[in-house]
Amino acid sequence: MKTMERILALVVSHNRHQSLVECIEAIRRQTVQPEAILVVNNDSADYTSVWLDQQEDIIHLYQKNTGSAGGFAAGLEWAHKYGFTWIWCMDDDGYAKEDALEKLLSQRLTQPILINSLVVNKDDKQTLVWNTNGYTKLDDINEEVLDGIAHPFNGSLIHRKVVEIAGLPNRNLFCRGDEAEYFYRITRRHRIKAVTVTSSIYYHPSKKFSYSKEWKLDTSWSTYYHVRNQLAILTSKYNNRILAFFAYLLFMMRFTTGIIRQQRTQRAGKLAFVFRASTDALVGNYAVTPQTIIHKIKNQYTAPVKNMLIVSCKNALSAWFLPEMAEA
Repeated sequence: MKTMERILALVVSHNRHQSLVECIEAIRRQTVQPEAILVVNNDSADYTSVWLDQQEDIIHLYQKNTGSAGGFAAGLEWAHKYGFTWIWCMDDDGYAKEDALEKLLSQRLTQPILINSLVVNKDDKQTLVWNTNGYTKLDDINEEVLDGIAHPFNGSLIHRKVVEIAGLPNRNLFCRGDEAEYFYRITRRHRIKAVTVTSSIYYHPSKKFSYSKEWKLDTSWSTYYHVRNQLAILTSKYNNRILAFFAYLLFMMRFTTGIIRQQRTQRAGKLAFVFRASTDALVGNYAVTPQTIIHKIKNQYTAPVKNMLIVSCKNALSAWFLPEMAEA
């Protein structure tokens, strides 16, 4: 690393004060220190804002809740504007091992590049959260560098040239898939190299979740973004809109089939819920907020089947033929 290169640690936070403190303390313990720490506070309603105001070594960027996508977009934009060479990105619910940044910077790799820490389950310290081969035991990793594997928001060093070439994360996605879309846009569309340094460890909660198991509609508002955002993810992954469209149809067939075959409760409500999300994906409706989704779940998707079908068909027809009259 050249001595003139400036490093910023970027953390996006929303209502997870205790986890944020753990994350920041891990940054402060790094054997190689970043020049600055920036926390993008997504409208936290807990003690987060008060605590951040008391920290003299943290730059605190407060904004309305725009999800992880909007948070990282704002942070990367700020870092690029103020001349930082490397932006070390992470969620507030993870934390880096004390030599993680040093291990990342020790790699002599051609720029631009996305350099990632090895993401490990923070609970058992053994199981990788995810890689391209699925879930893997830490002891099974023998390579020093894994090509083509990265989690841009989980302990990744993003070079400023990556931002200049690939742009910022898609703010419209809010959450659930925004990281994957950015990764594919960087690596597939713009052919920028991504690697994981296995000696650099970033601890993060396991994201293991399966929609083949029973899930509760009442508390699954983020599933809307999982379904809607898949089209944007696939578009970046294949870099072809037509191929992405057919891949999305296949995704929806599998998802809805899973609801019909494997869900024991609220099948009709879940089908109407994901149908609305897929319709919004196809017409490009990115105006739906978490509050709107929660309201719809409570007042529409748990309603009698007849009412759900009528409203769902009405919304779909409005979205396709009269978009200005469709509900957000």
